[in-house]
Amino acid sequence: MTELTVNEIYAIGAPIVLAMIFIEILISNWQNKKYYKREDTLCTIGLVSGNIMMAFAIKGMVLAFHFYLYQFRVFDLVASMPLWVTWVMTFIMIDLVFYIYHRMSHRVRFLWAIHLSHHSSEEMNFAVSFRQAWFGPISKIPFFMILPLLGFDPTIIAVAGVISTLWGIVGHTQIVGKLGPLEWIFNTPSHHRVHHGSNAQYIDKNYGNLLIIWDRMFGTFACEKESVKFGLVNNVNTYNPVKITFMAWSSMIQEVKNKNNLSQVLNIIFGPPNTRVKK
Repeated sequence: MTELTVNEIYAIGAPIVLAMIFIEILISNWQNKKYYKREDTLCTIGLVSGNIMMAFAIKGMVLAFHFYLYQFRVFDLVASMPLWVTWVMTFIMIDLVFYIYHRMSHRVRFLWAIHLSHHSSEEMNFAVSFRQAWFGPISKIPFFMILPLLGFDPTIIAVAGVISTLWGIVGHTQIVGKLGPLEWIFNTPSHHRVHHGSNAQYIDKNYGNLLIIWDRMFGTFACEKESVKFGLVNNVNTYNPVKITFMAWSSMIQEVKNKNNLSQVLNIIFGPPNTRVKK
């Protein structure tokens, strides 16, 4: 039932997303903005292809792992609250866990080596949302495993996770301005443009996916003011998805080889990312 439900969501979401991209391309051409570049889009296709293959390879195992952990849940949430409340709480908790995971992916070097792929584009459009890391599905496992242990139903987690992922596409655009009162609660396109900016005041800001409340609560919020310069502090200067996937790993491994002190090695791996690229 979970697979059918997830597939149905994708079946509904896919044509909507394609329509969004098509409309954005039309507006881009009409306004002569050129939000899409052929090489950049082809690179995105290469990156998302690897991400999808990895996700499909492990999704059954991850779901089984969540059901296994669910046996040891601390709270029986499904039995203790109405179903609609369980769904709302699941969306909120997925977003909180994502905030923590996303923030650590910018502040822990080996996680940044994975996440860098998503920030490697100097463009900002709906297609950029698909510029996902090949090893992203694996790096999320240690973070999201907390949800079934807390008592959230793995079936609901799977479906709500897909819906939350689809929402993440909405923020990757330049054709939508600020959205008034919604800016206080939700991670709008304006807020997410900030997250993809290499401007000094925008680095390491606005980590939320669905909600922006976590950034406001934990001091990582920045409002879009000056024009956003998209990409990294020092950009990758390549459209090769394989190079982009492994370039930060290669740099980190080289540094580790030159260290004999264990604490220095651990600092390279688990410390903040190299300041030569966006954190």
